[in-house]
Amino acid sequence: MTWTEIGTAAELATLLGEPTRRAREKTRPALLDVDRAWLAASPFCVLATASAAGECDASPKGDPAGSLVHVLDDRTIALAERPGNRRADGYRNILENPHVGLTFLIPGRGDTLRINGRARLVAEAPFLDEMVVAGHRPVLAAVIAIEEIFFHCGKAFLRSDLWQPETWDPEGLVPRRAVLAAEVERAGQSVADLDEYYRPENYRKGLYAQ
Repeated sequence: MTWTEIGTAAELATLLGEPTRRAREKTRPALLDVDRAWLAASPFCVLATASAAGECDASPKGDPAGSLVHVLDDRTIALAERPGNRRADGYRNILENPHVGLTFLIPGRGDTLRINGRARLVAEAPFLDEMVVAGHRPVLAAVIAIEEIFFHCGKAFLRSDLWQPETWDPEGLVPRRAVLAAEVERAGQSVADLDEYYRPENYRKGLYAQ
């Protein structure tokens, strides 16, 4: 079967149709009170970046609700860097290309809050003192100057049944984390040792301390 590829914006519009005026004009350049409330309630977001060469990264970020985002003003927010694997793919992209996109989730909600803007990395600033979690101050933050913000509808979540526990089967087709690590990341380590490493009470010890 041959493929029919879409190569122009006109072809795409012919296939999908044009957005309604309401959809086209729903973006805004600054936070409203309801946006601030959403950010305060969100414990998780995805930060999308791209390098100067167009190499992309989408990195999950999570903290307790109320600690994920620090609002500096109506057009500026900050995300803390917490201990991870130190690849810093998204941050390296920001150094080359400041354009970022973020999607903020609230568990159980189908709609999301989306923010697009320009980011810079800040290693020292007074506001970092206000981003302490579990006694640990972040070593840096991504400060995002908001260019557009809008709510996104919940159709993707409805289609996927993401928040429906009866559909959850986390290890039905995909082996548990320790087995994946042994197969593709940590050759030579036993599954038993990796199970111990990834045991929640052990793994949590490194969430905020390096």
